[in-house]
Amino acid sequence: MRLSRSILVVLVLMVILGASAIIYIKNSNNNTYKPGIWPEADQAVAQAQYIYNQTKERGVDFKSGPCLSNALIPGWVLDLSHSPREAVDNLPENQCRAYLEGTAKHFIEMDLQGNLLRVK
Repeated sequence: MRLSRSILVVLVLMVILGASAIIYIKNSNNNTYKPGIWPEADQAVAQAQYIYNQTKERGVDFKSGPCLSNALIPGWVLDLSHSPREAVDNLPENQCRAYLEGTAKHFIEMDLQGNLLRVK
């Protein structure tokens, strides 16, 4: 059976549009944390808030946007940064070594006041 050229063009366009929609949805979900969707991320966020509060109570200086934990939960780190980001936030010494080296695949990023910025 031979398809007409116009039917073939429509099918190809449908595949392209479908793939584009899937990629858009996947990328937009990676940048927005929604509680209750990803239990592991929920656990990491709760632990991040706990670690942040404990560290703040000890009087640690957050000005440089330090890494607060290279082992938040298995595979996750907790990094602080300014909002908006500053050059100091991009220095390797202020980033989580486990994430930079690839031993952790996910991170929680909070601002210096403990507000959640990113979950990835």
